Amino acid sequence: MGDVGRGELTDAAWAVLEPQLPGGGRRGKPWANHRRVLNGILWKLRTGAPWRDVPACYGPWQTCHSRLVRWQRDGTWDRLLTHVQTRADADGAVDWTVSIDSTIVRAHQHAAGARKKGGPPTRRPRPSDAAGAG
Repeated sequence: MGDVGRGELTDAAWAVLEPQLPGGGRRGKPWANHRRVLNGILWKLRTGAPWRDVPACYGPWQTCHSRLVRWQRDGTWDRLLTHVQTRADADGAVDWTVSIDSTIVRAHQHAAGARKKGGPPTRRPRPSDAAGAG
């Protein structure tokens, strides 16, 4: 394909993904170029721009949107993710180690029972308060 733009699929990434994509074995108009449409979807997701702003070099924005939705419904995205993860894990490129440092886990101030602004202080009754009443 030649020059690859920022955020677009490289030739190596395309070689991994292409065999996993749906073929052209359906009736009607043939699929638009999968790589071009995938790059359009990636552009949209990377930038957060509206669909209508997808550059024309990726084809009509409607094609990119409908392919994203169609592949989500038929499980293509899930199959691609599973394939890429399995391949990367087999190559030793995935580190499955997870570490959580409790010193950075914080609760919101209201979760700790802090006083509400302007309200009277809240106090829980003590067992001795109930015994002494009466």
